[in-house]
Amino acid sequence: MKRELNFECDKCGACCRHLMLFGAAYTFLDRGDGICKYLNLNNNLCTIYENRPILCNVKEGYKKFFNDMPYEEYISRTIQGCKKLKDIQDKENDL
Repeated sequence: MKRELNFECDKCGACCRHLMLFGAAYTFLDRGDGICKYLNLNNNLCTIYENRPILCNVKEGYKKFFNDMPYEEYISRTIQGCKKLKDIQDKENDL
């Protein structure tokens, strides 16, 4: 039996702190410095989580924008991208 791959967000805030890496589709969320205007900087939680844009919802975003690739590949790429963002964030924190 094949186990379905899932993305589990650990709420590190790396994606919300690096919107400029996601392209123009996310500029409406940018407060001007690459950080999402809805990110609570104290706890890394989204202040509009229940009403967040579809682009910020992994499962719903897949259904609307990325369903031309297998779901497992999409989740795998999401996990890889998340790890890269965390590496970037770690390097910035070391500065």
